[in-house]
Amino acid sequence: MTNRINILNTTIDNYSMQETLAIIDESISKDKQIHHVVVNAGKIVAMQKDLQLRKSVNESDVINADGQAVVWASKILSKPLKERVAGIDLMVNLVELAHQKNYKIFFFGAKEEVVKKVVDRYSKEYSSNLIAGYRNGYFKKEEEQNIAKQISESGANILFVAISSPTKENFLYENKALLSKVNFVMGVGGSFDVVAGKVKRAPLWMQKNGLEWFYRFAQEPKRMWKRYLVGNYKFLMLVLKEKLA
Repeated sequence: MTNRINILNTTIDNYSMQETLAIIDESISKDKQIHHVVVNAGKIVAMQKDLQLRKSVNESDVINADGQAVVWASKILSKPLKERVAGIDLMVNLVELAHQKNYKIFFFGAKEEVVKKVVDRYSKEYSSNLIAGYRNGYFKKEEEQNIAKQISESGANILFVAISSPTKENFLYENKALLSKVNFVMGVGGSFDVVAGKVKRAPLWMQKNGLEWFYRFAQEPKRMWKRYLVGNYKFLMLVLKEKLA
């Protein structure tokens, strides 16, 4: 892939949402595979020390900037990205695309009741023909290959993996060959929780102003304080260090 930048040991594609969707659609129509990943401030911080995560991310076919902070950082470091391509927005757009083009999706991750709600919602909104299969995100390491085979044999064109980092990135990277029949594979983090109504998403004005993290933090401060407050501070320090280098 061309049109890439590299900041803070992280490779990022400088694509808009529409460009990303077009690349994915073309790949599916030509029966090729794209291994996709998104990066935000927290993931980039983790990648500085977690070399396996760095490898799993940087060797992906398409890498989008999920967080507004990453877009701001790219501008501060004089490598400006066009826009944020949020994972959940890409997922929602791809569900619509799949409905239009008769692509099938496998939903993998979250708790059983959550992933079931996601499947039920999209089946009602569009059609049950959209669904290649689904599975919750709780499994043992030794089950990974069998799960990958199950997904590959489901007839899915698209795979969404709603599991936390670095587990989802490493699962997709390590099982890439087994998932070769699936045209598009993507980690979507906590997106299933939002679609299922378990977690509310920030208002649009907060998303555009880079405050989505604060809205998420306000909902679950005990669970999220370290990820956001400590993680965002570390990210800011990394950006300033690279800027002054």
